[in-house]
Amino acid sequence: MGLNSKLFTTFFKIGIGTIGGGYAMIPMMEYEIVQRHAWLRQEEFVDIMAVSQSSPGIFAVNMSSYIGYKLGGVRSAVIATLANILPSFIIILSLVVLLGALKEYPLVEAAFKGIRPVVVGLIAAPVFTMARSVGINRYNWWIPVASASLIYLLGVSPVYVVLAAGVAGYIYGRIKPRI
Repeated sequence: MGLNSKLFTTFFKIGIGTIGGGYAMIPMMEYEIVQRHAWLRQEEFVDIMAVSQSSPGIFAVNMSSYIGYKLGGVRSAVIATLANILPSFIIILSLVVLLGALKEYPLVEAAFKGIRPVVVGLIAAPVFTMARSVGINRYNWWIPVASASLIYLLGVSPVYVVLAAGVAGYIYGRIKPRI
């Protein structure tokens, strides 16, 4: 079996064998790449982890790409990356097909109606956490409310809202010492 075949089977196994992806893949990747196949030394693996973490994009995809590239160039990078994401793609595609076929059943429809409000809550919870961390309080709560209203109710482009907020913040910062 050639390098690219081994890369494909190894990264496919990593992709399918680790629930949660990303950082959950590190122990299995380290075992397969450093210990089992001895394709990289531990130091090289750690260096690739650091570069993958600091690069834009999905950590596990970056790891697969960098390891594949280091071992066999561009072709191996593509093979390792595709092998790593293919299991997730297959699982999600299967769920979409399955749920599409089942969505007409009253039980499935009822389950989705129950899930929808929870999804809104899952999206809203980090918003409140972020609001606290950026200093939203009883004096300035109206700023995000006004911003959301301009975008959602009046259809103002978010770009204009952000630019206006930047200008307003600059002006406020200039006149605040005088107030």
